[in-house]
Amino acid sequence: MSAKIYRPARTAMQQGQAKTHKWVLEFDQQAPRKIDPVFGYTSSSDMLQQVKLRFESQQEAEDYARRHGIAYRVIMPKETKEKVVSYSDNFKPGRVQPWTH
Repeated sequence: MSAKIYRPARTAMQQGQAKTHKWVLEFDQQAPRKIDPVFGYTSSSDMLQQVKLRFESQQEAEDYARRHGIAYRVIMPKETKEKVVSYSDNFKPGRVQPWTH
């Protein structure tokens, strides 16, 4: 049984940082998925794929994995650069692209 520990990125539909501060322990796939021949839906007998544990810090998630004998890997988050953009920069004379409607 193995797992990955990561801090989720923000969704594409979101501009804020909601739901990105907690760390998640997610189990890796143990059994392959199968396609049901009658209905065509995908299923798996691996119930741990449905489990996501949330922790306040990376250390708490690692401690939990060690305590329960789970092999884990940590995926460090990529920090975003915050661009400071001023509305008045749209109208400055030295603008690279011309301002249009």
